[in-house]
Amino acid sequence: MKLLTVLAVLGAFLVSGAGSAQAAETLLSQDRPTLASSIENAGTPAAAAVDGNNGTRWASSFADNQWLRIDLGSTQSFNRVLLRWEAAYARGFQLQTSNDGNAWSTVHTTTNGTGGEQNLTISGSGRYVRVLVTERATQYGASLWEFQVYGGTGGPIVRVAEFLADCPYTHRLPDDPIVFPNMPGASHMHSFFGATVTNAHTTVEDLATSPTSCNPAVDVSSYWVPTFYSNNQPVEPTGTTFYYLGEGVRDDVIARTQPLPYGLRIVAGNAKATGPNDNTISRWSCLHAGEAGSGHDFITCPAGTMLESYLDFPQCWNGRDLDSPDHKSHMAYPVNGDCPASHPVPVPKLRQVLRYPVNGSTAGFRLASGGGFTMHGDFFNAWPVDEMARRVNDCIRPIIKCGADGRP
Repeated sequence: MKLLTVLAVLGAFLVSGAGSAQAAETLLSQDRPTLASSIENAGTPAAAAVDGNNGTRWASSFADNQWLRIDLGSTQSFNRVLLRWEAAYARGFQLQTSNDGNAWSTVHTTTNGTGGEQNLTISGSGRYVRVLVTERATQYGASLWEFQVYGGTGGPIVRVAEFLADCPYTHRLPDDPIVFPNMPGASHMHSFFGATVTNAHTTVEDLATSPTSCNPAVDVSSYWVPTFYSNNQPVEPTGTTFYYLGEGVRDDVIARTQPLPYGLRIVAGNAKATGPNDNTISRWSCLHAGEAGSGHDFITCPAGTMLESYLDFPQCWNGRDLDSPDHKSHMAYPVNGDCPASHPVPVPKLRQVLRYPVNGSTAGFRLASGGGFTMHGDFFNAWPVDEMARRVNDCIRPIIKCGADGRP
C-alpha cells in the first residue's frame, strides 16, 4: 500500500508539473446532429456519416449539388476535415461553414477529387459545417462513410481546472420542477436550456432520455433562469455557457473534488432579493466592455456590446442529500479555500454565463422574478455518471482546461 501511495503521489506530481504537455486534437463532429439535402433511402441517413462506424454511410439522391450538414452545437474553430468516400464519391465539392445555417462561406474547394480517404487541412470556424457536392464522379449519388471535423492545435495544456457545456435556449414555461414540482404554472416565467422536455413534472428519469441543446450532447441536464424582458418583450440569451470549475479552493481541495452526484438539484441566487445588496451573488457586466463595470443590478452597456449575467453555484456538498427544503442548504460555498465541515465534499463549481443581445438604457429591463438583482439559476444534474466522473478525473483534479468534449 505504501508503494502504491508513493506512485500515486508521484503520478499526481508529474501531471501537475507537465506544463509542456500537448493538448490532443478534438473530434468535434462525432454524433452531432446532421441534415442532408437528400438521402438515397432509409438505410443511408445523414447521421450515418458522423457515427464513427465505417460500415454505415450517407448517400444522396442521384444528382449534383447535394449536401450534408453537421451542427457542432456552437461556434467552433477547426483545422482538419476527413472525408472517407464510398465508391460513389465526389469529383468536385466544397467545404462550407455558417454561424446560422443559412449564410455560407466556402473554406475549401476541390475540382479533381479522387475519392477514398481525403484528409484536408482547413482553417475555418462556424457552428455549421457542410460538404457541398458540385460534381459526382459516378452515375450514382454522393456517398460518405465518415465526415469528420477536427479542432485543437496540439498546443500546451492550459492549467485551469475546467470543462464546459454550451446549451442554447430551448423553451419557456411558468414551471419549476425543483421549487414547484408537479405544479404547472405555479412559477414565474422561466427560460430553459439543455434538456428539451423540462416542465413541472420532470424527473431525472425524464432527463436521462431527453433530447438536449447542449454541446456535448451527453449533457442532458436541465438549466433554467427567470426570463429576461426588455420593454415587456422576452429576450433570450444568444450565448449560454455553463462552466464546471475547480477554482475558489486550494489545490489540495481541487485534487479531492468528487463528481456532482446524479440527480442533484441546486438553486443559486436570491429570487426574493429586494435590492442589489440583499444577499444576492449574481452579477451583471458588458461583453467586451470592462470599462462599464459590473454590479448586482442591470448596468448600461455601450452600443455594440451585450449584457452579461454571471452566477456561481456552491461547490461544497453535504455528501448525503440531492436536494433540501430550501433547495440550497445541502450545498455551501467554500470558506478560506476549503469546504466547511458541515459540507465536506468538494464538487465542481457550476458557473452560469448568459449573454443577452441588449445594450443601452436599462429602463425597460426586468426579470420575471423582478429586478436584475433577483437573477437566480436552477440546475438539475443528469450528466451520465461515467461522463461526469471522467471530466472530474481528467480536467478538474489535475487542473487542466478542457473543452466541451471533456478533453484538453
